[in-house]
Amino acid sequence: MPETWVALATLLALEIVLGIDNIIFITILVGRLPVEQRDLARSLGIGFAMLSRLALLFSLAWIIGMVDPWFSLFEQEFSGRDLVLIGGGLFLLAKATHEIHSSLESVSDGDKPPTGHGGFYATIAQITVLDVVFSLDSVITAVGLVQHISVMVVAIIGAVIVMLFAAKPIGIFVDANPTIKMLALSFLMMIGLTLVAEGFDVHVPKGYIYFAMAFSVMVELLNIRVHRNKKVEPVKLVKHIES
Repeated sequence: MPETWVALATLLALEIVLGIDNIIFITILVGRLPVEQRDLARSLGIGFAMLSRLALLFSLAWIIGMVDPWFSLFEQEFSGRDLVLIGGGLFLLAKATHEIHSSLESVSDGDKPPTGHGGFYATIAQITVLDVVFSLDSVITAVGLVQHISVMVVAIIGAVIVMLFAAKPIGIFVDANPTIKMLALSFLMMIGLTLVAEGFDVHVPKGYIYFAMAFSVMVELLNIRVHRNKKVEPVKLVKHIES
């Protein structure tokens, strides 16, 4: 019994960390929707993340088959998982590049954020595609760590609940700080490159990636605080002179 609780806690922590990718991606896409649609899109995106994880979890035989090589090309073997990771990584790179370009360029008539049902459904579709990619990696990690499906289900649902509560505050913070949004987009590009590399059997330790992301966020938060203090000091000086 103690071993089960330790396994559950470990897997829950890992699932939460792996869910950071989802939160960043959902935050960026949802931020382009009208304000009144964001909460619904965010909830649906995270809900689909949970459903895709559970669906893959209960398809273990199919998951195992996806890990086995399907074909070889130039002496490089490719499995179904490899193809999903490569395709998802390329999609993530393209999407992050497009978002960075949109942020840097002035908003023109043909480059406005998507509005209406078309933009909403297109956003949900993109979130769903990447949910499957992130879920595949997450479920394979869970299967490698824990033997009991019930423990995996509890860990996945727990991680999704944490994502559900964390996504909105993160989204508000990112929208309020454009530099954080650019940093998040660079994270997506890095994650996309990692997915492509893993698709070609080049293992990239995720601990290094998440440490680099956490360190970058800490530095940027310090920069934001410094800039805010610089803005506050002149205001205090003016009030002091006026008084």
